[in-house]
Amino acid sequence: MRIIRSLADVTTDDRGAIAAVGNFDGVHLGHKAVIGQAQHAAQLAGAPAAVLTFEPHPRMLFQPDAPAFRLTSAAARAEAIAALGTNILFELGFDTEFSHVSAEDFITAILHRGLGLRHVVIGHDFFFGHRRRGTPEMLQEYGIRLGFGVSVIDPVTEQDGAVYSSSRIRQCLKEGDPRGAAALLGRPWEVSATVIRGDQRGRTIGFPTANLQLEDIMHPAHGVYAVRARDEESDLWWSGVANFGRRPTVNDRGPLLEVNLFDASPDLYGRKLRVQFIDFIRPEMKFSGLDELKAQIARDADAARQTLSE
Repeated sequence: MRIIRSLADVTTDDRGAIAAVGNFDGVHLGHKAVIGQAQHAAQLAGAPAAVLTFEPHPRMLFQPDAPAFRLTSAAARAEAIAALGTNILFELGFDTEFSHVSAEDFITAILHRGLGLRHVVIGHDFFFGHRRRGTPEMLQEYGIRLGFGVSVIDPVTEQDGAVYSSSRIRQCLKEGDPRGAAALLGRPWEVSATVIRGDQRGRTIGFPTANLQLEDIMHPAHGVYAVRARDEESDLWWSGVANFGRRPTVNDRGPLLEVNLFDASPDLYGRKLRVQFIDFIRPEMKFSGLDELKAQIARDADAARQTLSE
């Protein structure tokens, strides 16, 4: 998949694409329906299948001090979009200047002249341009005038009528429900971060951990999880148990993800580790001392092994 981050980098071969447009945070099953519609149309037309998205997420510009909320980093989002068979990812920078582009200019200067899109596919709730004044209806009207097609996809729902959305996935994770999040994503929710050196206390009690700080990704409920993890440069997934939280028994510092891998002890310091959250075992707790903590971790590990073997 070719990634284009500037209109200046758009070539003649890139023009004429059929593109799904949106933020696509998480690339969940609802997003996949929108992207899939663009890919189907591209196949019929013999055109490149593209996705147009923005980086950073607009909310990060408008609410810079708000808690991290993203489900996926830009790299993880691009990987998920590529896995769907997309040919081109237009990942345009979203800064203050871009946020002031009017809805009319977004259509004419970016979609039409800048990218030369043949057809645009959007969700029913896609609004765009300065102060989000652009609507799906407006985009359709301009498409007729400028000669490109526009498809608006109805809400994608589960059997019970609930709409797939990034907000629902965030709520699942805040409530300690990674299985619910996975059902909406179509895959386990995962994070990726560089392994840092901790206080190595885990080694002294028989449970060494790989420690990761989640920076620009939302924080799930504090507690213990059954996880799978792998080095980004490897295809081998390890099973494990992880605690995300402030570790109130030992130091109560800022939130940290501590991953104990089963039956493996690779040297991961300084390497990127991908961690999939499979199931929630229990909330974070404070113990009377290290002996009680060690006994509980052993029980948590047994519970995680059982969950991951099912």
